[in-house]
Amino acid sequence: MMTSSAVRNEAFESWLSQVNQACGRFDARALDTDFYGELAEYRSGAINLSVVDMAHVHLYRTSKDVSVSRDGHYYAVFQMRGSSQLEQGENRARLGAGDIALIDACRPSDMTYNEDSRQLSLILPRQVVERGSHFNGVNCATRIAANTPLAAMANKLVMDTRQQEGLDMQESEAVLDALVSLLSPAISARDNGGDAHERQFRKVIAYIDEHISAEELCPELIAREVGVSVRGLYRMFSKRGLVVAQYIKHRRLDFCAENLRRSHVEQKLSALCYAWGFSDSSYFSSAFKSRFGVSPGAYRKRYSQN
Repeated sequence: MMTSSAVRNEAFESWLSQVNQACGRFDARALDTDFYGELAEYRSGAINLSVVDMAHVHLYRTSKDVSVSRDGHYYAVFQMRGSSQLEQGENRARLGAGDIALIDACRPSDMTYNEDSRQLSLILPRQVVERGSHFNGVNCATRIAANTPLAAMANKLVMDTRQQEGLDMQESEAVLDALVSLLSPAISARDNGGDAHERQFRKVIAYIDEHISAEELCPELIAREVGVSVRGLYRMFSKRGLVVAQYIKHRRLDFCAENLRRSHVEQKLSALCYAWGFSDSSYFSSAFKSRFGVSPGAYRKRYSQN
């Protein structure tokens, strides 16, 4: 016969495995013996969300978890019941029922659930979120209060979407676009004219996007052209939980993916990879599959059928 402690341990490991499968790699620890957790997934077209019930648990993502993960997206976190404490970088938010926050999967994060809590976690593709902000910055772990019109409309849109079955790719992408448009005023970082470091970072990001298709784009070139030291450039990204070379690779892959989704002309995949700065088509295919879970050809086929 299993002891109650063994049953709890088995339940905890089973729940954490479900979280990792649905949401990407996280670590966790039970805060006491009253831990419990359940998870239910909903997928339709581009919609990928999970409803997670939990209590007395600390869920976190370390730099190591980020480095071995293929996730490149954001999570929109909708607090449905109870409360939670979210942390990312220097930001901290306590969420109550109806509140919303964003978490960047490419950066370490920390979430604590002391009481009975239910959260809906919706995956938002990075290119959809950053399209509107063009990297003025995205506010993560910042509370969007339940009593604001934005939160009320966003909650309704997500709950209504959950009731729909058989959304095709175009319909589901339209839902994600609408949701990000709704949340954009709350998640787009304001321009802080007095923060020289933030202005410099935005300058670097703009330079990367402007030259993303150049094969020779590298940290040394960026540092020279923007007017910072290479060490300063690395430190600028590290402060935000990012790695320069990995960021460049992910941006290239995001542009490639958008090209595959939007283009009505079947371009050769090798030509596509060269057009966005990759010099090796085999490496491109491997990196694309690692980031999006399918090969470039399968990804294009998925969208051409909708």
